Amino acid sequence: MLLTITSTTNPATDLGFLLHKNPTRIQEFELNFGKAYVFYSEATPEQCTACLLLDIDTVRLVRGRRGSVEDYVNDRPYVASSFMSVALAQVYGSAMAGQCKERQALAETALPLTAHLAVVQCRGGESVLHRLFEPLGYQVTAEPHLLDEKYPEWGQSDYFTITLTATLCLSELLTHLYVLMPVMDAEKHYWIGEAEVEKLLQRGEGWLAQHPEREFIVRRYLKLGRLVRAALAQLSEEDNPDPDVTEEIHAQEEAEIEQGLSLQEQRLGTVLAVLENTGAQSVLDLGCGEGQFLQLLLANKSYLHILGLDVSPRALEIAGKRLHLDQLPTVQRQRIQLIHGSLTYRDKRLNGYDAALVVEVLEHLDPPRLAAFERVLFEFARPGSVILTTPNAEYNVKFPNLPGGKFRHKDHRFEWSRAEFQEWANNVATRFGYRVRFLPVGPNDAIVGAPTQMGVFTR
Repeated sequence: MLLTITSTTNPATDLGFLLHKNPTRIQEFELNFGKAYVFYSEATPEQCTACLLLDIDTVRLVRGRRGSVEDYVNDRPYVASSFMSVALAQVYGSAMAGQCKERQALAETALPLTAHLAVVQCRGGESVLHRLFEPLGYQVTAEPHLLDEKYPEWGQSDYFTITLTATLCLSELLTHLYVLMPVMDAEKHYWIGEAEVEKLLQRGEGWLAQHPEREFIVRRYLKLGRLVRAALAQLSEEDNPDPDVTEEIHAQEEAEIEQGLSLQEQRLGTVLAVLENTGAQSVLDLGCGEGQFLQLLLANKSYLHILGLDVSPRALEIAGKRLHLDQLPTVQRQRIQLIHGSLTYRDKRLNGYDAALVVEVLEHLDPPRLAAFERVLFEFARPGSVILTTPNAEYNVKFPNLPGGKFRHKDHRFEWSRAEFQEWANNVATRFGYRVRFLPVGPNDAIVGAPTQMGVFTR
């Protein structure tokens, strides 16, 4: 049972710091079901690969049991399963928690990483692998294995060798593997009790609530109906903050700091003017909230296909009422669609649009999730144009009612200066084949710029 993790960020040997395992020696760990070994098959500045090998003690597994033949003849010593998840938690526990005293900044940095699992059992076939990992931003390569190489006519088995490639924090990779390995396998080697709910929610924090296959994941991970219901209820609460309260808070905060500036109206006008100049006929509104932009887009007959996406079903419900979807004529109703989803999960429903709006959304994402957002929008959905706005942190000094060092809204995860935003945007444009230009939104101060900054990406 073998898992390898490869880093190519120079110096790649920093992977040893992140895993808290020295690349120059083999380390051995005693587990209650056998032993784990950590070693490095390569450790150069250009490429470093850490290997986690499990040696399952099959005798220990059945000692004291009056089992059947299946207890003695099975695949457990050879396929990645809940045994590997337990080993990850015990051997790479600090790395999974995102802790690295010597290189904490590195632990919080998204890196290009590749994970390779020698053999996994994926009940349901290869499509399940893609459903689980692609929404998290992974490129998935799966090599299927025959039931028996001597008898190819028997067909394929549900065993695969898989390779997962993504740019993300190492802690995210380890957490995803910890949760999803027993989901693929659909089995656990230990008793599933109440503590498993808390464990799943802890390991799934920040990504499971928005995963399009969250119910499938929870049901396979917990199995027991009452535990599944308890976990889904808590995930639903996490996923559905009250949009009325959020909108009210935003309005109050903006009124307090803007003092009549009415940034939202200026954002609406500027974004719509730029969008019209693109000549787009199909438009995505990503993070559409309660549908303010969607209402204006629907009123313009030149937009033939409109899709609004938001992470909150409650917000989408309010948007539907604002748009009077149930009263629209058939032709009008066919122009617009509202869908539930997340900007950090790949979604094929976003493909093929002329333009995408991402208005005051980016700053609500946790920085480690930006890499996933970039791939979802610019690599996979790949609209012809992207119009993106975000606050200009430099302008905050112009707001007398905004305390120094504070963000404009309580749920902002960051706010960028113009230089920071432009550096990020230029990097994204270069990596994914876009050109980008920058526009101010609102009064443009000679020293600190405009209150809102806009990037217009053109493929």
